[in-house]
Amino acid sequence: FKLIRTLIFQAFLEVRISSKGIPMARASKITRNVLWTIHRWIGVGLVVLLVPVAVSGGLLVFQDEFDAVLNPARYATTGSAVMQPTVYLASASKALGGAQASSVRFPEDAGAPIIVQARTAPAEGRPAKVLNVYLDPPTANVLDVVDFRASLFGFLHVFHENLTVPEYSGRAIVGWTGVGMLVLSLTGIWLWWPRNGVFIPGLRWRRAPTTSNNLHHLAGFWISLPLAFVSLTGIYLAFPPQARSLMSSVAPMTPQGARGFAAPMRQTALTADSALNVALKAEPGARVAAIFLPVAARGDAAAGAAPNWRLQLRPRDGNVLTVLVNDQNGAITRPPAPLAGDRAAQWVRWLHEGSHSGVIWKIIVFATGILPAIFGITGVMMWLRGRRNRKILRNRTIKQHATGASGKLQAAE
Repeated sequence: FKLIRTLIFQAFLEVRISSKGIPMARASKITRNVLWTIHRWIGVGLVVLLVPVAVSGGLLVFQDEFDAVLNPARYATTGSAVMQPTVYLASASKALGGAQASSVRFPEDAGAPIIVQARTAPAEGRPAKVLNVYLDPPTANVLDVVDFRASLFGFLHVFHENLTVPEYSGRAIVGWTGVGMLVLSLTGIWLWWPRNGVFIPGLRWRRAPTTSNNLHHLAGFWISLPLAFVSLTGIYLAFPPQARSLMSSVAPMTPQGARGFAAPMRQTALTADSALNVALKAEPGARVAAIFLPVAARGDAAAGAAPNWRLQLRPRDGNVLTVLVNDQNGAITRPPAPLAGDRAAQWVRWLHEGSHSGVIWKIIVFATGILPAIFGITGVMMWLRGRRNRKILRNRTIKQHATGASGKLQAAE
């Protein structure tokens, strides 16, 4: 409340000064003071929340690379040759302990493992487990079985999305944290800008006498706009109903269907091999990216139609396309092209994650997650240093006043 009261008072004062014809230099100084107050107290007040949310998102950008370093056994493949998908499903089923596999993901890069994913049924109020079975492509040997939700990166996913407390509006808290980060980014640009308006000298390192100040100013300037963009896309993702309403108001989107996980079928008319062969005949030269087993729930199955295998293929141009194969007769259909709003929403997620946009953008998004930790540390150091300096100045002023009053008293005597 003290912060809000201060901001309102300073904003009101600025309007009063501007309306009375006070020179622009002074009005600009007051504007700077208002923005500095906002920047300082949002940064100091939310640093404990801003930094973990940002760092968790940054680490997820290079999730596979970090996971390979931390768990090399999962990626200890013996080659890049691939076998038929039924071989991987059979090998994974022995390690899943009765859980039904739902998908097979083939590596995009040579030497990466095959991943068979399964989801267990919820038990005793606990959420379903997502099990990933890592397989060696040439041999189908099991390299590791991981409960994704219990893993480090599974935790980071949940934390970055809802702070692991979805029942306490964790997702909304993350969204408002993104609002705070956006305000910090935009106010930081204004505060960085040299007061004399000269841009190039503002890029120099020695703008302040301390390393922490220089690091905060220089690194903050270079990352401010990407950080603002990533924060804005994060805000969009944190409030799905509002975001969808906003997007659909400017671009058409498909109606939102029922949510939830449908269990894959244990008995299918086609095998994964035959479904893949049918799909590859329709797309000569393509290679498989992922196979999703048919599910007996909702949609086509509920209407009496046979469920479909869903296959993602990589043609020679590298773009992933989806093919549906009817489980009963092998007929091929293609899902309708996404509407403009759906494509835009997908790109918002991809840009926020740093995916599908090249390695340079991936590195930039990684930096927007890691650098806020530096900004938090240096910002708190600057704040504490300012408090100390103000205290020293105040004590010196009090001492000078006391000395002056004592001298006047002695002279009078």
